[in-house]
Amino acid sequence: MQVQLDNEQAQVAFGEALGNVLQGRGRVYLEGDLGAGKTTLTRGVLRAYGYQGAVKSPTYTLVEPYELPGQRLYHLDLYRLSDPEELEFIGGREVLADDALCLIEWPGRGEGWLPAPDIRLQLEVVNSGRRARLSAGSDFGHGVLATLQNRLSDYPQQDGVFQWS
Repeated sequence: MQVQLDNEQAQVAFGEALGNVLQGRGRVYLEGDLGAGKTTLTRGVLRAYGYQGAVKSPTYTLVEPYELPGQRLYHLDLYRLSDPEELEFIGGREVLADDALCLIEWPGRGEGWLPAPDIRLQLEVVNSGRRARLSAGSDFGHGVLATLQNRLSDYPQQDGVFQWS
């Protein structure tokens, strides 16, 4: 599944739509170059659960927990990991075993240690916007993408890419 996000507002809105479909659980790998909009999209996901505060990339803390009414969400940024085993020392096993939603930036840095994703979301800069490519890595992920695609059916498409402005 591919979605064209024309601006930052579209990224946040799409993140919110994704968050609504995820229903507060699952593991989402967020991939893309620096500045591709992984944290911006995370802000949208958090808005789906009522969070209106600032969202910053947990580049230095590695994990940013969000305790929301009836919901736990973890935003991980593994960019600074030098070894996937470091996840053990920051409580990664407990975070990933929790029945919560985990958004993981730079999952390649945790390769071999991280469990498989439910959703893999790759962001790339395209002109002044972003293109999001989503794929499922589990039965739950396939269900999420099917529901999301159904909800996006009202948006225009060009060559199989949803246009989100």
